[in-house]
Amino acid sequence: MFTGLIREIATVKSYQNNILSIKSTHPAKLGDSIAINGVCLTVIKVNKDGFDLELADETRSIIDESKISGQVHLEPAMMMNDRFEGHIVQGHVDCVGTVSKIIPRENATDFIIKVDKKYIAHIIPKGSITIDGISLTVNDVGADTFRLTIIPHTLKETLMKNYKVGTKLNIETDVFARYIDHILSHRSAKKSMSWDDVDTMQMTY
Repeated sequence: MFTGLIREIATVKSYQNNILSIKSTHPAKLGDSIAINGVCLTVIKVNKDGFDLELADETRSIIDESKISGQVHLEPAMMMNDRFEGHIVQGHVDCVGTVSKIIPRENATDFIIKVDKKYIAHIIPKGSITIDGISLTVNDVGADTFRLTIIPHTLKETLMKNYKVGTKLNIETDVFARYIDHILSHRSAKKSMSWDDVDTMQMTY
């Protein structure tokens, strides 16, 4: 599990035969889970200047290859005794979105992100979302877009400062929204929810 707080801007050394080699100061260990631009991957080799990770077929089928080149956001998996910040992030990318507009404000910048309509139900106004591994708050949601308002500190400390119209983004929607939607869509058709349904949802949390 992750929190969506970026710990380092790392660099991709190479990507060949499904193996991603990262240059990083993070003291990784064999078998560690590390999120790279929001994608949870496993360390398969430790090098003097970083580590190697392997991308499964399922992962490669979802993400955009531009997300595994150049500089990348890095977050090691959360430990049991860590302070919990950000929000619950699994490192499971749901879809690739696209920056459709960037609107400078007086003390912030609005980013309008376009996604496939089928993912909008899991994007909640004033809820949490993960963009390239960054925990952010959704302001508004449209038919196939949502708006983020990014403060100067976040722009300075992340790769969002380099985003342009057309930039592809790894998106992980809210885990609780996904769980609830799955439960509701798979329960038998009823006019109202039973107490068993309510108990199941509560246990999900």
